[in-house]
Amino acid sequence: MTESRMNSEAMDNASGGCYVSVNGINLYYETYGETRGVSRPLVLLHGGLGGIGMFAPLMPELSRTRQVIGVELQAHGHTADIDRPLRFEAMADDIAALIRYMGFAGVDLMGYSLGGGVALQTVIRHPQAVAKLVVVSSPCKREGWYPEVLAGMAGMNAEAAQTMVGSPMHADYVRSAPRPEDWPVLVEKMGQLLRQDYNWCSEVASIKSPAMIVIGDADSVVPAHAVEMFGLLGGGKGDAGWDGSGMSISRLAILPATTHYNMFTSPMLASVVTNFLDTPLPEHR
Repeated sequence: MTESRMNSEAMDNASGGCYVSVNGINLYYETYGETRGVSRPLVLLHGGLGGIGMFAPLMPELSRTRQVIGVELQAHGHTADIDRPLRFEAMADDIAALIRYMGFAGVDLMGYSLGGGVALQTVIRHPQAVAKLVVVSSPCKREGWYPEVLAGMAGMNAEAAQTMVGSPMHADYVRSAPRPEDWPVLVEKMGQLLRQDYNWCSEVASIKSPAMIVIGDADSVVPAHAVEMFGLLGGGKGDAGWDGSGMSISRLAILPATTHYNMFTSPMLASVVTNFLDTPLPEHR
């Protein structure tokens, strides 16, 4: 994610940042877009070591016809760290608590990379909170990453954090974090999280919400695994027929000439996501 530009000041239509206290953490979020006459907001979850500003290039399109709520996860951006490990499950519980606090019966939820794992765990642990799910560049099992990516994750620690000082990612963290000196702590905690083994395939197969899997054709996620996830969600089981009546409620998008590191700035991502969110889908598989 070294090419990210995470400056939330670029998103001029933000209503201003807010905090909500949930599960012992002061969770930071910003709201964008249209709120009147919109049935469901879209909640956005950023990638590791990033923040809401990662989505700045996409925000005008994503928020054109809906309310968008960008959230900064534990120890990221404006959200201060607390005395607990970084875990997908705990961060998912934070998101579900935020949704309840804001009084929404259900939201559309989109997560990229780290945020994709949190989004998956949110719908797995709190299925009633999510109407539609979009998982971008994130696998449902650790082996879904390429081996060289796993090797890089294994090397994330406080020492590696020092080599990243002065990078755009570090600079954005320093600008927004309540305690900029905690950068090594964040990188160390991220490494501890990413070294943990996980396999959520059976849980993904039980998801009932309409879901879209998005990766780039040059992503860090193995394409065959994205197809596997699509199948677990009920997709790719057979021909949909001339009228599309055999189509599942799941969707798969593989964006051309797109990597893990430019995915969140791709206009193609905004286009496929808004089409998925705007299109009525069958209530059953």
